[in-house]
Amino acid sequence: MVSINPIARKIFNYIPFVLVLIDLRYEGVRSDKDGSVENHLEMGKKLLAAGQLADALSHFHAAVDGDPQNYMAYYRRATVFLAMGKSKSALPDLSRVIELKPDFTSARLQRGNMLLKQGRLDEAESDFKKVLKSNPSSKDQMEANSQLTKSDEIQRMVVQAQTDFNRRDFLTAAAQLDTIIETCVWDVNARELRTECFIQLGEMGKAISDLKATSKLRNDNTEAFYKLSTIYYSLGDHEMSLTEVRECLKLDPDHKLCYGHYKQVKKLNKQIQSAEELIDQQRYGDAVSKYETVMKTEPNVQQYSLHAKERICHCLAQDQQAARAIKVCSEVLKSDPQNVNALKGRAEAYIQDEQYEEAVRDFEAAKEHSENDRQIMEGLEKAQRLLKQSQKRDYYKILGVKRSAQKKEIIKAYRKLAQQWHPDNFQGEEEKKKAEKKFIDIAQAKEVLTDPEMRSKFDQGEDPMDPHSQQGGGHHHQNFHGGFNSYQGGFNPFGSGPFNFKFNYN
Repeated sequence: MVSINPIARKIFNYIPFVLVLIDLRYEGVRSDKDGSVENHLEMGKKLLAAGQLADALSHFHAAVDGDPQNYMAYYRRATVFLAMGKSKSALPDLSRVIELKPDFTSARLQRGNMLLKQGRLDEAESDFKKVLKSNPSSKDQMEANSQLTKSDEIQRMVVQAQTDFNRRDFLTAAAQLDTIIETCVWDVNARELRTECFIQLGEMGKAISDLKATSKLRNDNTEAFYKLSTIYYSLGDHEMSLTEVRECLKLDPDHKLCYGHYKQVKKLNKQIQSAEELIDQQRYGDAVSKYETVMKTEPNVQQYSLHAKERICHCLAQDQQAARAIKVCSEVLKSDPQNVNALKGRAEAYIQDEQYEEAVRDFEAAKEHSENDRQIMEGLEKAQRLLKQSQKRDYYKILGVKRSAQKKEIIKAYRKLAQQWHPDNFQGEEEKKKAEKKFIDIAQAKEVLTDPEMRSKFDQGEDPMDPHSQQGGGHHHQNFHGGFNSYQGGFNPFGSGPFNFKFNYN
């Protein structure tokens, strides 16, 4: 007989009692657990009915954790996921429900509908057929039968769309895919095929819309982000291109195509930003050079060349380089006749070059495409005023100086022309009369343009030498126009007496 230590014997004698206590404790925990699950399910239902989805979801999470075999907890949680638009999370829960309770037709029908939306047609049809076999309610049977018919029709359309695509009939393929995606709204493959159709048809906006959807529907979809970036780049939107290619690199930092494209876009983006900073600083010459570099960096995408030329046009106009500005702006407008910025830039340059009719025409064209642009309205008014003025008497043209000419330039031009057209230089009566008139105009031009007050009035469209254009009475130079014998008290460029005097060109 084996001897037992007295202490061990005491422990051995207590084992049955301990086991009973453990079992009772376990039963109590299990009972509390079951009660907790039911409480979570009940609270979740109330919160779901009240539209408090996040709180309801928390309770259903707790119910699932409390009893992983409770199919109703999964079903309720799937319902909340669907209400929150989280279909990816709902599908595994519905599959778990069907696994735990294969005859739960409502869950199977719901899963079939989700699989149909995802374009998983074979799996969807399987669910619909099982619903029909399980002798459900007439309502479930009718829905399953309708969805099964729809799925069969879509199967045929998918085959036809692929055939049309392979035949390069992209328009017909896209139309087929439109109908498919109306039902299969989460079908990544259908959207990707339609994206290719849109790209081939040149409908980049629609391609972008589908690609954005596929980037969300498929996890780690680097291909979608790469295509989005290249499309934005081809459209001249370098900022959005940079944003999308960065998303690709977040998913895969070693993605070869995305990294190569990223370097190109980043370089171009930096050059454009630098050029715009130079424009803000009014360093127009440097900005022109920087935009010329942009065209060299990306010579193959027309949008960047047009954008660069449009900005160069602006810079040259601001820098008073009228001839160059007109040339560059015209190049932009040849490719893009409705480019408002190029029209504005060329109009400003035309004004600088004193081509007022052309300036009016460009401002009017710009106004058609941008009615509320204050800069256009002000430019148009200025061009119309200058045109009207030029059709009368233009003192700047008479002296052959620009509107921006300084006083020294004006006096220098006056002296040269006064010497050339002094009546004493001419013998014949007709020639002398012509010289007389010319000489008076030259003298008047000098008088107006060297007097700040008169020059300001003239620049505003008023002729200080014309009594009919005066506002509020005549000017003290109004007697200038009567020939050599009519300057009573006014300015006479020839002094008094016959023409045998020495003229002082002051």
